[in-house]
Amino acid sequence: MFRLITLVCLLLAVPVLGVLGSWFAMDAQALAILQHQFATVLPDYTRSSLLLATSVGLGVALLGGATAAAVSLFQFPGRRWFEWALLLPMAMPAYVAAYAYTDVLQYSGALQTWLRALTGAQGALWPDVRSLPGAVALFVLCLYPYVYLLTRTALNERGVALMEAARMLGAGTLRRVFKVALPLARPALAAGVALALMETLADYGVGSYFGLNTFTTGIYKAWLVMNDRFAAAQLASLLLIVVAGLLWLERRAQARMRFVTARPGALQAAEARPLPLRGGAALLAFVLCALPVLLGFVVPVAVLAGLLWQEAQTAELGLPLARFAQWSWTSFKLAGLAAALAVAMALTLAFASRLGQGGSQGAKGRGKGLLLNLATRVVSLGYAVPGAVIAVGILLPLGWLQQRWPELPLSAVMTGTVLGLIYAYLVRFSAVALQSIDAGYARIAPSVDETARMLGASRARLFLRLHAPLLARSSLAAALLVFVDVMKELPATLVLRPFNSDTLAVVAYQLARDERLSEAALPSIAIVLVGLIPVLMLSRSMRR
Repeated sequence: MFRLITLVCLLLAVPVLGVLGSWFAMDAQALAILQHQFATVLPDYTRSSLLLATSVGLGVALLGGATAAAVSLFQFPGRRWFEWALLLPMAMPAYVAAYAYTDVLQYSGALQTWLRALTGAQGALWPDVRSLPGAVALFVLCLYPYVYLLTRTALNERGVALMEAARMLGAGTLRRVFKVALPLARPALAAGVALALMETLADYGVGSYFGLNTFTTGIYKAWLVMNDRFAAAQLASLLLIVVAGLLWLERRAQARMRFVTARPGALQAAEARPLPLRGGAALLAFVLCALPVLLGFVVPVAVLAGLLWQEAQTAELGLPLARFAQWSWTSFKLAGLAAALAVAMALTLAFASRLGQGGSQGAKGRGKGLLLNLATRVVSLGYAVPGAVIAVGILLPLGWLQQRWPELPLSAVMTGTVLGLIYAYLVRFSAVALQSIDAGYARIAPSVDETARMLGASRARLFLRLHAPLLARSSLAAALLVFVDVMKELPATLVLRPFNSDTLAVVAYQLARDERLSEAALPSIAIVLVGLIPVLMLSRSMRR
C-alpha cells in the first residue's frame, strides 16, 4: 500500500520534474534558444510579470486588509451583511470579469458611447481597459478575498479583545489599529498576498485577452505559436521557481499564524466589542466595503446578464441551448470525474499517513512515515504549479519518451484525450482535496484509532466504519472545491483537451477572443453560478 501511494505521488510530480529536467538536457541548440530569449523576450516577460505581481500584491494587501479590519474591529451599518458579501468576488474568475468590463468600458462600449453622445466628445474618454493597469484592477477586485478571509480570521481570534485591552491602557483608536491589530494580522495578510500572487502568475485568460507579455502567455506562444518546446520549458521552469518562492512564503506565514489560535476567556470575550462608528467614519467604512462587492461581483454579473439578454433578443435562432448543454455536460463530466478521483486519492493518502504516524514502530516504520510525509508534500505542491507549467511538464516528457521508444503509444494515450486532461487536473488540484481531508482528520483524536485497534478492528474496518462517516463533510467539501476549480481551469484545458470537447471555460475564452462577447455571456454566467456554491458554503460556516 505504501509503495503504491508513493508511486502515485511520484506520477503526480512528473510534470514538475519534466520541466526542471529540461535544464539537464541542454544542448547547443537549447543554449542558443536560451541566449536568444535573454536578448529578446525574457526582459519584457520579466518586467511585465514583476510589475503585474507587485501591483496586484500591493492592491490586494490594501483592499483585503482594510475590509477585514473594518468588519472585524468596527461596528457600522451593513457590517453583518458585508461579512459574507465580501467573499462574493471569489466566485468571479478574473478572465470572466475581463470580458464583462471590456464590453462596458471599451471605446465602442455602451458607457463611452452614451457619454460621448451626452458631452459631444469625439475621442476615447479614458485609456483602454485592455492594458496592464486594467489587468491589475481586475486581479485586485477578484483576488482580494484571499487576504480578506485569512486576515479576518486572524483578527476575529484575538483582535477585538486586544484592541479593548489597549483602549483600557489609554491607547487611541489609530494607535490601537496600527500598533495592535495590524501587527497581529501581518502573517495572515502575507499568506493571503502569496496566494493571490500565485493565482495572478498562473493566469492565462486575462493576460492573453489583454495582450500582456507575461511568463504564462510567453509559455503558450513558445509552445503553440513558435513550436519550440525548449523555450517553453525554460520559461516554465523560471515561472516555477518564482511560484515555489511564493509557496515557501505562504507556508512560512501560515506557520507564524499559530500564535493567534488561542481563544480569549469568556469574560474577556463578553467585554470586548467592535468599536462603534458614527457619521463620516461609518459612511467611509460602508463605502470601503461596498465598492469591492459592487465592482468585483455585482457589476460584472449585471453586464453579463445584459449581454445574455441582448443575445437572446437578437439571435435569429435564439440562444444556443443545445450547444450550451453539450459544453456543460463536458465540463460537469470532467469536473465530476476529477473531483471523485482527487478525493479518493486524498482519502487514501491521508489514511496511510495517519497509520504511519500512529502505528509504525522501528526504523522501517519511521522510514515509511518519512516517505509518506515526502509524498504528501509532493502532492501539496501541485496547486501552486500554474496550468501552463503542468501542460508543458506533461507534453515535454512524452516527447522525450516517444523519441526514445517510438513503438509506445504514449502520445495517443495522453495527448488530446480525457486521460491526459484528468491527469493534469489531478496534478493541479489534488492538493485542494488533501488539505480538506487533512483538516477533517485533525478533528478526529488519535485515541479513537487506538480504541478501535484494541477492539480488534482491521484497517479496512477502521476506515470504512469509523473514519469515512466522520470525514463525510470534509470529503464533500473537498469534492466541491475540486469540482469548481476544474470548471474554471483554462490554461491546461486549452492545451490538453480532446478535439471537439470544449468546456465552458474554453468556449467563453474563445468567443471573447473573437470579440463575440454577447455569446460568451452564457458560459461565463454558468461558471460564476457554479463558483458561488463553495463561496456561499464558506460564508455560512463563517457565520456559524
